[in-house]
Amino acid sequence: MQDVAKTIQFYEQAFGFQRKFLTEDNAYGELLTGDTILSFASWDQAGSNLREGFTASNLNNKPFGIEIAITTEDVEDTLKAALAAGATLTESPKTKPWGQVVAYVRDFDGFLIEICTPMD
Repeated sequence: MQDVAKTIQFYEQAFGFQRKFLTEDNAYGELLTGDTILSFASWDQAGSNLREGFTASNLNNKPFGIEIAITTEDVEDTLKAALAAGATLTESPKTKPWGQVVAYVRDFDGFLIEICTPMD
């Protein structure tokens, strides 16, 4: 990502995650999301970790075939918060045949985020 601090701030504002760590040079940061830590690395940091390189996510391209899923009891309110924080709407909320409500947004780095009700 181009700006790890900006990305961390987006996820804090959009989804209420708590910042765990951000390096002084803003090259790497982590968010507390419950049992899992969501981590972000700058493109420079990723390049230094992966000698064969990587594919950078970008809003100008189609999203990768992987998503970050955010479960919530209120998809509409969570979607509104994400959009207010700068997310781009990809798919409006829909009820799947199995009863789950699902919407999709992308963060400003182009990562796909599923906002959905929990599966019982």
